[in-house]
Amino acid sequence: METKATDSRTRALGITGNAEPASAGAAVTTALETQAAPQPRAGGAAPRTLTLVLGGARSGKSHFAEQLATDHAVLTRGPVTYIATARHDAEPPDEEMELRIALHRARRPADWALVEEPMHLADALYAHARHDGCILVDCVTLWLNNLIFDESRAYPEHGVITPPPAFTEEIDALLTALPMLPGHVILVSNEIGFGVVPTGAITRFYVDELGRLNQKLAAAADRVRLLVAGIPVAVKGADPA
Repeated sequence: METKATDSRTRALGITGNAEPASAGAAVTTALETQAAPQPRAGGAAPRTLTLVLGGARSGKSHFAEQLATDHAVLTRGPVTYIATARHDAEPPDEEMELRIALHRARRPADWALVEEPMHLADALYAHARHDGCILVDCVTLWLNNLIFDESRAYPEHGVITPPPAFTEEIDALLTALPMLPGHVILVSNEIGFGVVPTGAITRFYVDELGRLNQKLAAAADRVRLLVAGIPVAVKGADPA
């Protein structure tokens, strides 16, 4: 395991693994496109940047994050790697989730690389981060769900929730990796703490743990944007010049 982690960190310093190409589709159209198009930056690689994009369901957070990645590629002429955390092994198959995945896939630019990693997010980031590149992770919300329900783990409706060991290990690995990664990393996560407090113990645990994780990610991030009805609200950090 240590050898694997070391190799991944080495690749993060400038050597990346190959990823499957993302499916071709229509370019994303958002209100941001009405602004002046970013101009290519001489010299290639941009400074190391971590951006956290938060929002509720259908808030426009994924569209906004995709536009950030597109702008980065225009500025640096560097590659974009899309890390998808959704699982495809649900039994019975989740047709609604598969449809959402297909829609996301169809609108991504054809030259973006696709990496599907539902569990070991830190390893994927180490393997694909590079100085002139951009990584978009969509999303942290599903990734945390995967960690909690790894191997179809069941939980009581009431009482104390004890997640599997991988839950803490993978979160710690992610928080350790983020300050070390070169290039621009964009994380998409849901803000789900504004609603009614859930009645079930496991649902409350999930809402609480996602809120705690979002706080830690926001503390580590250079920029935080909250999407409200498709409009990005600056929570932390200025937009690049």
